[in-house]
Amino acid sequence: MGITELVQQLPQLIGSAVEANPLLGYGAIFAAMFLENLFPPIPSELIMPLGGFYVQQGQLALIPVVLAGLFGTVLGALPWYGIGRLINEQRIEQWLERHGRWIGISPQELHRSRDWFSRYGTALVFWGRLVPGIRTLISVPAGIEMMPFTPFLIWTTAGSLIWTLLLTLAGLALGEGYTNVEHWIEPVAKAVKVLLVLAVAGFAVWLGLRTWNKRNNSH
Repeated sequence: MGITELVQQLPQLIGSAVEANPLLGYGAIFAAMFLENLFPPIPSELIMPLGGFYVQQGQLALIPVVLAGLFGTVLGALPWYGIGRLINEQRIEQWLERHGRWIGISPQELHRSRDWFSRYGTALVFWGRLVPGIRTLISVPAGIEMMPFTPFLIWTTAGSLIWTLLLTLAGLALGEGYTNVEHWIEPVAKAVKVLLVLAVAGFAVWLGLRTWNKRNNSH
């Protein structure tokens, strides 16, 4: 089964699991979110709102749905982090040139994530989990830059919790219109990008003023 076909069949597969047994439903959400982090074309904007829809229908419970999505997301981020630590960026880009189309990732997307990490540092591990398009690949530059594992895990988990909870609540609110979440989440993602840039700019100004004051006080 190809990635495109899997994406098309995801609602049916998760629905069948939910109908069979709620535990299977949670397991299906966990597996889908794990795969979503390995293969970005699989959209979390479809998986978690679908879980929220089943919460609205009374077939699943909110907290287990969010936790299933969260654990799947965090575990799915670890392989990319490990790849970043073990293999340099040039070799990863060369591999993506040859095989990236099979998993839906281009060297340009990886390079963009690295640029973001270089600009905004470890804060992006948290905020980047809230931005579609870079949320999966941000784990790679974190590994390349040898970000310590514990901070990486903490910030990844925190950002992923917000993302999975937000999408699940959106699906809960929209009900059968859960498939429209992607249009609703787009302005939120843009707002996060703007806030991230403003926060980094503000920190840079604060740091500059602090350094300037120290120099003046030393004279």
